[in-house]
Amino acid sequence: MREFDYQKLADKSWDSEILGLVAQIHEYKGRQELFIRQKPVELEKLVEIAKVQSTEASNEIEGIRTSVTRLKQLCAEKTTPKNRDEYEIAGYRDVLNTIHENYEYIPINKNYILQLHRDLYKYSEKGIGGEFKRSQNHIIATDASGKSMILFALLPPYETAPAVEAICDSYNRVRDNQAVDALILISAFIHDFLCFHPFSDGNGRMSRLLTTLLLYRSGYFIGRYISLESKIAKGKGRYYDALSACQDGWSEGKDDPTTFVKYLLGTILAAYRDFEDRVDLAGGKLTSLEAVRRAVGMRIGKFTKNDILEQCPGIGRASVENALKKLVESGEIMRMGSARATCYVRADSVK
Repeated sequence: MREFDYQKLADKSWDSEILGLVAQIHEYKGRQELFIRQKPVELEKLVEIAKVQSTEASNEIEGIRTSVTRLKQLCAEKTTPKNRDEYEIAGYRDVLNTIHENYEYIPINKNYILQLHRDLYKYSEKGIGGEFKRSQNHIIATDASGKSMILFALLPPYETAPAVEAICDSYNRVRDNQAVDALILISAFIHDFLCFHPFSDGNGRMSRLLTTLLLYRSGYFIGRYISLESKIAKGKGRYYDALSACQDGWSEGKDDPTTFVKYLLGTILAAYRDFEDRVDLAGGKLTSLEAVRRAVGMRIGKFTKNDILEQCPGIGRASVENALKKLVESGEIMRMGSARATCYVRADSVK
């Protein structure tokens, strides 16, 4: 089994792009802490939106889905799962809530990771929750002719438990001595976790849950207010490309995680920027019309009423609908489609 020693990250010369991403995230983190103290009520509205988006997006990446109405009911625990997909969605909801509410009491070690995986599948019929993989798995790609090929040979089952223990031990040791910036350390940990896929199923979702947990335990609470999973889902191609780019030489410990580190840091930074935009709109000092007008001004391309509702959590559905109607009447935006297919574009984007 390859060795895992995150202390080596302290000796690596990171390029200016990564150092710049880290510096910007540190700056945004400081401002977020100020917002949390000043606007607790407004920010609480962002929490529920982020929970639903995270649960939906992380499962959607894996092809697990249900209707928007059912999703919201499941996240609010106002209904019970009806099928296999909904059982897995409910499991993700519960683990995410556990992390939100108890992150400081969830140490990073093998047993707790197994327990989180157990809860991810506690409603499922698969019977795999809380167990490492028992058979060899690979990352497979299929070409245009339909021929499958192994992109990456993952760790064999007998090496999985020791590998999880190794990355946790190394992570905790380096985190405690603060030899490596927490953001880079977290990115490297998630990269390794994804590279050996310790479970027979649920590795992607577990990696995203662990990202949130590790960030929380290091004082980065962005995932509480803005869904990191949603941003990953929207840029899914870049996510897989970044992971693939770092896999050469991984089994021998000769890989370079730089591309994946950049990807994850960029995702975190984008979430912090989105957070500040939403805090501004949720401040309560603007009229509904002005808040919606500002939200519209931040949009590029087509957008829906639900997009604006997410950006303006302090405004009710009826007020958003009324504001959009006024903006259409004033010629500031244009309505396209009808019924459920209704969307809008800014008038200044149309020649």
